[in-house]
Amino acid sequence: MSAPAPGAGGPPGDPVVLMRAVNKAFDGVQVLSDVDFEVRRGEVHALAGENGAGKSTLMKILQGVYTLDSGEILIEGQPVRLGSTQQARAAGIGMVFQEFSLVPTLTVAQNVFLGSEPRSRLGLIRDREAGHRAAEIFTDMGVAVDPGATVGDLSTAYWQLTEIAKALAQNARVLIMDEPTASLAKHEAEALFALVQRLQARGISIIYISHRMEEVYRIADRITVLRDGRRVLTERLTDLTPAQIVEAIVGRRLEGSLTWQDRGVGRDGTPLLRAQGLVSGRRVRDISFDLYPGEILGLAGLMGSGRTELARCLFGIDKLDAGQVVLRGAPIDVSDPREAIRAGIALIPEDRRAQGLVLDHSVRDNLLLPLLGRIRRGPVLSDSAGRALAKSLIERFSVKVANPGRPVRLLSGGNQQKVVIAKWLGTDPDVLIMDEPTAGVDIGTKTEILGMIRALADAGKGVIVISSELQELLAVSDRVLVLRDGTVARELLRGDIPDEESLQLAVQGV
Repeated sequence: MSAPAPGAGGPPGDPVVLMRAVNKAFDGVQVLSDVDFEVRRGEVHALAGENGAGKSTLMKILQGVYTLDSGEILIEGQPVRLGSTQQARAAGIGMVFQEFSLVPTLTVAQNVFLGSEPRSRLGLIRDREAGHRAAEIFTDMGVAVDPGATVGDLSTAYWQLTEIAKALAQNARVLIMDEPTASLAKHEAEALFALVQRLQARGISIIYISHRMEEVYRIADRITVLRDGRRVLTERLTDLTPAQIVEAIVGRRLEGSLTWQDRGVGRDGTPLLRAQGLVSGRRVRDISFDLYPGEILGLAGLMGSGRTELARCLFGIDKLDAGQVVLRGAPIDVSDPREAIRAGIALIPEDRRAQGLVLDHSVRDNLLLPLLGRIRRGPVLSDSAGRALAKSLIERFSVKVANPGRPVRLLSGGNQQKVVIAKWLGTDPDVLIMDEPTAGVDIGTKTEILGMIRALADAGKGVIVISSELQELLAVSDRVLVLRDGTVARELLRGDIPDEESLQLAVQGV
């Protein structure tokens, strides 16, 4: 795969941010070691690395959330000490977080100026002035957003635009974007790329954090790669191939992780799982399919096609209005998740933070939640058995955590996803449903997860994989169902799908 030409506009200017020899440790664990990082005026600078490589910590230091242990930061050539987010904002640093920081019940304008509202001499908030100023910001951005609309009534794409406007309202000259397309549809992502280029043309510098290589090549001028808390690469995109970047990220060459191999799945015997005429709400409308032992079944479809809703009703979250689920030839009860778990079905949900984890509980507690029966000793739970079981899962799934007793929210996104996968695989399910299992994880963790999927199928389990990343869906699936309007529009053997474009055309109904 050769490197596409980067899309940014014009040569970058002088350094606007310079971080030198930055060091940071937590609880005696070194997270950043002598990291240098530079962003030039009007540059889109990609920041990449595995989950836990130090990207978020470095950016939180620049944002004033954390203070560095040693090193220095220069803004516009002047040394600064960013001891708070307010000081970072005053220095012209803005950040658009992956998890939105908006208040859904407030209007767009109220969110844009939240904490810095225009006020009268008597201290009263001037909502009309906020609306006018927000409208001017959106006009400068080149996008159409109603400042008076309630944020909770808008789509994710408008939340993203509101976050960007909020940063620009504080006169941000450097904008940090953390996985900005993670929740966007393809056309919404295209609109975001166009906005990034307009901001760049105005001299605003963008630090773009993303695991998606095609996006990095699409809009970035340069890339910096962190690995294990150290800077290992800073180069122009025109001088690098994607393979070189991936090798810098993981520290080794990845061979074949996204290459499909015919696993020779047998489909002559009794299906492991059979769905017959499933109907649930408005999104699942008469779906039938078989899943065989050792098979990886991919579900493809546009947003709203019924993929996630199908997963939810198979796991008992959403009630079935009609149809039945048969496991190993016998009908099973999926009226609620407890019954589905007893039957041998597990679900890795789409949103790990909202649906898969109790963020303020420890890594250990999260791992043990579905496994409490295994550590019960009479009427009580055994702490020692719990610690031993959690330790074995952490080691088995290579979860990077210094102290299993710390809150799971402190882990990187990839390690949080490993915790979700580990706790459900600990139940030894017959059927595992994985909804967007690699969303927001780095290439190394993605490779590990795809390897887990293949290993489970090789052990005779049935795996259902839902993914918007068609490349990875094609890499692991033995068969693909294309869903459209809550039904199975097409069923394709993987060997009959020549390339990603062909599957995309099938998804689009062409």
